[in-house]
Amino acid sequence: MSERQVKVLIVDDQSLVRAGFRMILDAEADVDVIGEAADGREAVELVAKVTPDVILMDIRMPNLDGLEATRRILDGRTDGPRVLMLTTFDLDEYVYEALRAGASGFLLKDTPPEQLVEAIHVVANGDALLSPAITKRVIEEFVRRPPASLATTPPELQELTARELEVLGAIARGSSNAEIAKELFVSETTVKTHVARILMKLNLRDRVQAVVYAYESGLVQPGQAAQA
Repeated sequence: MSERQVKVLIVDDQSLVRAGFRMILDAEADVDVIGEAADGREAVELVAKVTPDVILMDIRMPNLDGLEATRRILDGRTDGPRVLMLTTFDLDEYVYEALRAGASGFLLKDTPPEQLVEAIHVVANGDALLSPAITKRVIEEFVRRPPASLATTPPELQELTARELEVLGAIARGSSNAEIAKELFVSETTVKTHVARILMKLNLRDRVQAVVYAYESGLVQPGQAAQA
């Protein structure tokens, strides 16, 4: 699997930023930069032609911003490309909306080259790049929301076993697979199996979507997660 090339599309309105990312990624044998776009509209059009595995997507762009471009690219899809949002600021104010749009994670534009490459491989393999700080921002967003904004419990939750509900709750609190395994006294492989079944049953793309789903469904309350 390590020999498979990860196809990457770079989307940013600054040509110097695109050139910098391309230079870093072109040096990687298992990463193939298959295109660049200067705004969200170009990105949407390009994705239909070049089918990238991972999109490095700037949030703030003219014509069509990264949030709306991500929505259009991923709308109704669970098998679409993974989107890594690029931001200049840690904990950008658009974090929550980007996660709702389907982003698999966030990267600062000044991320060191080795972390950039690692992040691309992480999301290409179906995992999420969701740091505790990002999880905290999602929690804070729900703390600010009135209780009425929480949806009634969706029927799909009834498809989950008691153990799967436990795992989903732990994911929503920002726990890693290793931490969940330790908490539940099971192997990491077992946790991965539970996570895969949860995503399949709830028709979710990755664990980032699972975090948002857990809060929006009311399965986890912000106060519970704050203890994690």
